[in-house]
Amino acid sequence: MLRLFPMALCVVALVIMLKDSQTNDYGSLSYSDLGIFRYLVHANGICAAYSLLSAIVAALPRPTTLPRAWTIFLLDQILTYIILAAGAASTEVIYLAYKGDTDVTWSETCGSFGVFCKKATASVSITFIVSLCYVGISLLSSYRLFSKYDAPIGQNNNKGGIEIANY
Repeated sequence: MLRLFPMALCVVALVIMLKDSQTNDYGSLSYSDLGIFRYLVHANGICAAYSLLSAIVAALPRPTTLPRAWTIFLLDQILTYIILAAGAASTEVIYLAYKGDTDVTWSETCGSFGVFCKKATASVSITFIVSLCYVGISLLSSYRLFSKYDAPIGQNNNKGGIEIANY
């Protein structure tokens, strides 16, 4: 069930961003006009698909083998960083849209396209909640993986009283 929750959030963030466009006297603005928002949409779509697939795999009544645990662990790590990068980069663009950057003559956009900015902020906020879910999932998958290994057995034959593990 923990893997289905981020899937639902990814779909919500994806739909909000896909419907994010605004037209007014100054022109029109859509998520597809900004490359980072297209990346955010793709990242949310990939994470939603992975969450569904991994939930199905986790629900199968098979014993967890070491290669399967490594695969799930690595994929969880990769998807965590993908969604975190998408959220962080999108946050920067939203910050610039609200504040602007006078040094490079980039004026604020949210004064003219407030509805667009509110929807984009909502989508990015949901994406950060997804990132937190993936961090939790990554911690659980790392625990499941590394609990399959035994702790190293140390020998206490040195004279200094310091244990040195033998591998």
